Amino acid sequence: MELKYALSNQVQHNLIDDKRLIIKDSLTAIAVAETMLFELYSKKSIEKQKPYEIFLIDNHWIINGTLPTNKDGGTFLIIIDARNSKVIKITHGK
Repeated sequence: MELKYALSNQVQHNLIDDKRLIIKDSLTAIAVAETMLFELYSKKSIEKQKPYEIFLIDNHWIINGTLPTNKDGGTFLIIIDARNSKVIKITHGK
């Protein structure tokens, strides 16, 4: 019942309003991102890409992995809307 109501177009009380940030800091953004990335690519693979680069741009967290100098391979990229935690993009280069 709650799901059906929440998905309806009816006006309702909701803290997610596309104005305030739900994910306010980089540590929370990383925790949210790692939960998905570990499942998709493995914890070992993602943690090898530390330190992460992380930016908050236009209410979106952009997080990507890094590689050591002279190391071949790709890194992940994840973009998360800080206002509602919606994942906009997840990819991994080769």
